[in-house]
Amino acid sequence: MRVCWVTREIDASADIVWRLLVDTDVWPSWGPSVKAVTLDDDELRLGSTGTVQTVVGLRLPFQITAFDPGRSWSWSVAGIAATDHRVEPLGVGRCRAAFGAPWLASPYLVVCRRALMRLDKLALNTFRADDARR
Repeated sequence: MRVCWVTREIDASADIVWRLLVDTDVWPSWGPSVKAVTLDDDELRLGSTGTVQTVVGLRLPFQITAFDPGRSWSWSVAGIAATDHRVEPLGVGRCRAAFGAPWLASPYLVVCRRALMRLDKLALNTFRADDARR
């Protein structure tokens, strides 16, 4: 399946961005289309299932279909291949985050671009909070 991507360089470590990408409690903070998430497992991993509530109120089942710890994960929502999520270290305190969508859903990349902007702000705030705790 052909996937189209949007990317953003973020001034935070790949570890911080990864934590935000796999913490379902913060998905509504960076995901413009996500209102709430219920995860059936203790943590996100290959095969995890749950329910995502969209901002328009739909509750849809999801499953994690690919998972490379610290690097990437993909999911299907309501049985349909949805977005891919990646993070790549670029050096100390920098990384590149990327969201991919199937070619037929490429208009959704507009939402993904907004999600990357939100993720960037959230990562910067998390980095500052982590730094203040040290």
